[in-house]
Amino acid sequence: MTTATKVPVKPLGDRIVVQPLEAEQTTASGLVIPDTAKEKPQEGRVLAVGPGNWDDEGSKRIPLDVNEGDIVLYSKYGGTEVKYGGEEYLVLSARDVLAIIEK
Repeated sequence: MTTATKVPVKPLGDRIVVQPLEAEQTTASGLVIPDTAKEKPQEGRVLAVGPGNWDDEGSKRIPLDVNEGDIVLYSKYGGTEVKYGGEEYLVLSARDVLAIIEK
């Protein structure tokens, strides 16, 4: 597992902060994709993880399934795009994460 960089945005509850990975520049056959035709990325690196939501009794936190440094697939239109300190981040709810990519 790689260590994530320190990010100045601290998520609350079941939220996570993701840095979207660059979309593919070429197709499998080698054709260059113009900026206007590129799809919105759905893959990113988790930079920060919130503490999780409280259980029904309100006595303990339920930890999230993702960790800092994980590469995740997330919903195409999920989350909120945030620009802070010249960097672009995506703040997602844990339910917007579809899968963890194991490399």
